[in-house]
Amino acid sequence: MKDLKHLIYFEHLLDEAANELVMQAVSEGKHAVGYTCYHMPEVLLNLDNCFSVRMRAPRTGSLEISTYYMTNYLCGYAKALVERGIEGGYNFLSALAGGETCTEMNRTLEHFEVLQLVKNEKFFVSFIDVPFKVTPHGLEHYKNQITKKVLEPLHERYGTDISDASIRKAVAEHNEVCRIITEIGDMRKLANPPITGYEFHVLCLVSYCCPKALIIDKLRETLEEVKTRVPDAKPDEKPDYRAKVMLVGSEIDDLDFTRTVEQSGALIVADRFCFGSFPGRQEIVLSDSEPALDQICRFYQETSQCPRYMSQDKIHGRYDFVDKLAKEYNAQGIIYEQMKFCTYWSYERVIASQVMPRDYGIHMLSIDR
Repeated sequence: MKDLKHLIYFEHLLDEAANELVMQAVSEGKHAVGYTCYHMPEVLLNLDNCFSVRMRAPRTGSLEISTYYMTNYLCGYAKALVERGIEGGYNFLSALAGGETCTEMNRTLEHFEVLQLVKNEKFFVSFIDVPFKVTPHGLEHYKNQITKKVLEPLHERYGTDISDASIRKAVAEHNEVCRIITEIGDMRKLANPPITGYEFHVLCLVSYCCPKALIIDKLRETLEEVKTRVPDAKPDEKPDYRAKVMLVGSEIDDLDFTRTVEQSGALIVADRFCFGSFPGRQEIVLSDSEPALDQICRFYQETSQCPRYMSQDKIHGRYDFVDKLAKEYNAQGIIYEQMKFCTYWSYERVIASQVMPRDYGIHMLSIDR
């Protein structure tokens, strides 16, 4: 297929956490708020004068310094953030927001705070306590945590407008990005998709790592380009791939991983990994019957597919969700992958390797990476 016009530009943006669009927004007086987990609602970090940055540490080499401060038995993502922080790679941040959802990431956030890794007097690190179940009182607790530990500090330190009107405006902007990514992703349901899994991964990751106002024009243009793109193989010809697969598991920052999968003969047609498109790029539909904040918190709790949720309805719901996506996107098999030492996905992957073939009849490959 003809190369996407902006693909190299998007790849370039993903080479650095402090990419040119992030630094442009900061130079214009915007405040970058880093975050590490779906439980920290992305849309609430894009209010008024703030923009969200999904924390990454691309092109990380040695982890010797972070291993000294932490241990050998933490996931590479947690240690890579500390390593890059010690190198001074996140001085553009105004805040770092995370949840007490993963002990390993807790250690990372603590090191940012204790070692003062960001040279900004107003910089703060926020931890929110996230319930293990979706219940009315848990939702109220979740909302209070976000209000007291994220929204109010942003307002007090940076004058951020955290009103209901400001939240609804951020949701509208968030939803436009979601519509674009979803429409591009839906084309992967076709018999001969006009976009590869690698290309979609680049587009999706860029939408998390750059200020949305500065990237959306090129995403719109890419959507129109994909609509008219002609696949290499005609409908009646044998396709270039040997099988359509779906990726499930912990977050994938390494674009070479998806590239390697596809160079091996597979075509990735759907994803269900952290910071992928499911969940993460679905529109948030708001009503006027209750505050926007309440609806957003409920949305993130109900749509989360994190294996941290241990109630039976959530556990079986995750398997059903993967099965539904595999059928909808015509995946012939599933690759369950897990970052080494990722506590939650380690047991989710092992159990799924038994459940999915046995109860759903799905071919699957289990990878510890």
